[in-house]
Amino acid sequence: MSQEKGIVGRFVGSMIRRSVRNRFHTVYYRTEGPSLTSPTILYANHNGWMDGYLLFHLVSKIGLRCLDWIEEFDAFPLFAAVGGMRFSKGNIGARAMTVRKTIRLMKEDGYSLILFPEGVMHRPPSILKFGKAIEVVAKHVPGVQLAPVAIRYQLSMHERPEAWIWVGKPDSFKSIDHCEDQLASQLACLDKAIETNAPFETLVEGTKDVNERWDMRRIPKK
Repeated sequence: MSQEKGIVGRFVGSMIRRSVRNRFHTVYYRTEGPSLTSPTILYANHNGWMDGYLLFHLVSKIGLRCLDWIEEFDAFPLFAAVGGMRFSKGNIGARAMTVRKTIRLMKEDGYSLILFPEGVMHRPPSILKFGKAIEVVAKHVPGVQLAPVAIRYQLSMHERPEAWIWVGKPDSFKSIDHCEDQLASQLACLDKAIETNAPFETLVEGTKDVNERWDMRRIPKK
């Protein structure tokens, strides 16, 4: 089931894919446990502007049709065509409507949810306290599973940054504290994996370094 709805969805999806290809050298991913099925809440740390774009690639790859709450939705409402939902800052009533609609779509139409439960984007490496939204949705969607998603960026070995995404094992909701612990553990595992060059699958082949693109040693010598 496609994340992109109609012509507008394909347009927005193409924009997202082009942005990621242009801005990253490579995006890697790994998943744990059984294949994820709807309804699932994918809850991630939020340390990068491109987080939503990367998770668009992830859910498209693993085949989950997801909703995503966007605080800046009104700046580009076409994101609705790829699952975006208005989550306006400071508008409690509108946010409550979005939460209720999300629960209904997850229960009735088989959607899953991308959630950044810290509520704000912030610099790594710490995790902020989660808001209550993850508990509200989890307790109102029967059979929902929750999977922590660790995201890291690194600009070191290449001209453009690399990104890593690691989806942890899905679990039922126990408490907000438990979810925080699960995400912290997943991030620690990801940091160790990056440090030790552990194998990951490639999610996006981005733009190679200038020396990789223009290596003149490949020109045949006369």
